Amino acid sequence: MIHIAVDAMGGDHAPSAVIDGAVAAARHLAVQIALVGRTSAVEAALETHPDWRQLGLEIVEAPDVVGMSDPPAATLRRRPGASIRVAAELVARRRAGALVSAGHTGATVMAAHAAFGMLAGVDRPALATTIPTRDRPAVLLDSGASVECRPQHLLQFAIMGSVFARVALGAERPRVGLLSIGEEETKGNELTREAHRLLKASPVHFIGNVEGRAIYSGVADVIVCDGFTGNIVLKTGEGLVETVEALLGAELQGTFSSQVGYLLSRRAFRRFRRRVDYSEYGGAPLLGVAGLTIVGHGRSSAKAIRNAIAVAFRFAASDFLQRVEQEIAAASLSRP
Repeated sequence: MIHIAVDAMGGDHAPSAVIDGAVAAARHLAVQIALVGRTSAVEAALETHPDWRQLGLEIVEAPDVVGMSDPPAATLRRRPGASIRVAAELVARRRAGALVSAGHTGATVMAAHAAFGMLAGVDRPALATTIPTRDRPAVLLDSGASVECRPQHLLQFAIMGSVFARVALGAERPRVGLLSIGEEETKGNELTREAHRLLKASPVHFIGNVEGRAIYSGVADVIVCDGFTGNIVLKTGEGLVETVEALLGAELQGTFSSQVGYLLSRRAFRRFRRRVDYSEYGGAPLLGVAGLTIVGHGRSSAKAIRNAIAVAFRFAASDFLQRVEQEIAAASLSRP
């Protein structure tokens, strides 16, 4: 039985969406879930699920919350009872095997780093976000954990991302691309040019630079960049999907013939929505920290929370952290 600590107060729609997602996960997975948050709020959200006591759910009191607009470092210092800190400590004390939160990303990264430390051979954490492509899902990292990076950090991201692609995406020999402004190895800034040299000499299956227009083409299974760039790419993609859906909806409602066409194509549109919906992927693993951590979107729905817990369950069951550590050791990465 795998135990998972869930930050019940994290996210724009917490605790209701978090509780609904956790209950759904508990009904379908062999997990025991600790819901960490204000007991009164968690119990109120559980009232709509009369069977929750039979599902392996427990409530762990945490009186404080890190809000989405709070400065993470100062808030975590002032609020030792914050739900994300208490949840991370459950994992650090081996009372849970994984941490799931859709709360403040910066606070989650800091709490995980403080509670778990880093894997040997890794200097910076990276958020590994699953993104859709024409062929099959790929992974983009870092998507927001480490804003400032050095070339060796991008090499470490590539190795960790390759393990993720094998375990989570089924890529037998993941193709690794470096996000840059041109395909030639001389293009980009000092960071990307030096990272290109390191990746070229590394054991990963490096295919060279990848331009922004090729991110969603399927040319690479793993796309590596610094966290500042990756977060902009991720948010730009989300905004583009929302805009395309709104424009498409307006067009389909425009004329009788377009409405008839929509009725005939509903199945295709549903498949499209599933391929680009972030909630289908659940959450992004925070790679590099020495404790399994899944970070959900701040706007996570119950479906997204359920899938984030499923990701945590699958990774915990597959000894994901040990596999990452072994591959980093095999690559003989050392601190600068």
